[in-house]
Amino acid sequence: MKKMIKKLLALVTSLTLFSTLSACALLEEKNSNNSNSESFSENINSSEDVTSSEDVSSSEEISSSEDSTSSEDSTSSEDMTSSEDSTSSEDSGTGDIVTAELSIHFLELGNKYTGDCTLIKVGDTEVLIDAGSRKGSAETIVPYVQQYCTDGVLEYVIATHAHQDHVAGFVGTTKIDGIFESFVCETIIDYPLSNSTAKIRQEYEALRDAEVEAGAKHYTALQCWNETDGAQRSYQLGEGVTMNILYQRFYEETTSDENDYSVCMLLTQGEKNYLFTGDLEHEGEQSLVESNDLPKCDLFKGGHHGSPTSNTPELFAVIQPKIVCVCCCCGSDEYTENVMNMFPSQAFVDNVAPYTDKVYVTTIVSDNKDGFASMNGNIVVASDGETVTVNGSNNNTLFKDTDWFKANRVMPDAWKEELKV
Repeated sequence: MKKMIKKLLALVTSLTLFSTLSACALLEEKNSNNSNSESFSENINSSEDVTSSEDVSSSEEISSSEDSTSSEDSTSSEDMTSSEDSTSSEDSGTGDIVTAELSIHFLELGNKYTGDCTLIKVGDTEVLIDAGSRKGSAETIVPYVQQYCTDGVLEYVIATHAHQDHVAGFVGTTKIDGIFESFVCETIIDYPLSNSTAKIRQEYEALRDAEVEAGAKHYTALQCWNETDGAQRSYQLGEGVTMNILYQRFYEETTSDENDYSVCMLLTQGEKNYLFTGDLEHEGEQSLVESNDLPKCDLFKGGHHGSPTSNTPELFAVIQPKIVCVCCCCGSDEYTENVMNMFPSQAFVDNVAPYTDKVYVTTIVSDNKDGFASMNGNIVVASDGETVTVNGSNNNTLFKDTDWFKANRVMPDAWKEELKV
């Protein structure tokens, strides 16, 4: 019954969701209906959003930056363009509706905490990868996704691993419905293994299982790779567009680092390739490279928010990305006070620089009352199969050209050459 109600409600509103103006109206109506609710920042700090230390990565998340090596060869950024004009929007930075054949959206999460949420839209098919960073982020994520998922059905949901900053938005709060309560989720793919005993993992899995009882299919990444129990290694999302679940050894082997359990996926669109690795760490990335025939990539979602413990030279040497989008709150001391290791880290910059300077970041820490502001904002990478474009809801400034970078990062030699310094 819950599923039928959600579908009917989605159908009623679908015609009004095709324009940005109507999306704004929905947000205003939501704010009006919730006038007696706590502020969003209060939701973040409430007991609803506070979980054990296993939800946020401490010493596991950040370690000292290792010496990095870089290739002297770099690849061109042909077929990649970026709009010169920045766009702004007062409706949570949602911006204009993107109608490209394929669009990949890296979402801001409405708070000062780092986390992941990526929406992929191919025709009438939607894929949501992760929903961080806190339960209250659902207040930001759900209206954004509703602009594109106008029938109320997410055909595929991927939860890469059981950390709070990747799954909390699936749960929501007592006042804000999460992803599972807001959409019909047809196929759910998640981690085969986890060590976490955190409450947020239990809550995520309980709601996931409720979706399955209501008709959803649930597979682990290992089942997909092995194509067992009805799972598939590859899913056709649209004409010429395929979602491919990759293999890495921590689908089957235990590890003390929860991040290395991350589900990895390669999206292909003809000759275009887009790679997503969750928070995979050094050992996981090594296994990913050894276990798969990875292609050069037009897009890479920066590993583990630009951490120095991910984004290895070995991985970059293989995928040689043209565009890298980093989902994080740039410069936050949430995980470390070492500025060089704050996301996106200096090690990440040094390792990616030989291949591209097209690096974009969603959010930045701020001294305003909210503690954060948009950097590029919601980043949308769109492709017609030939040309790939990048647009941020706030601006299209490259990471290397931001004031924060100039004040806190050492310009790598490869980018100095690009700037002819």
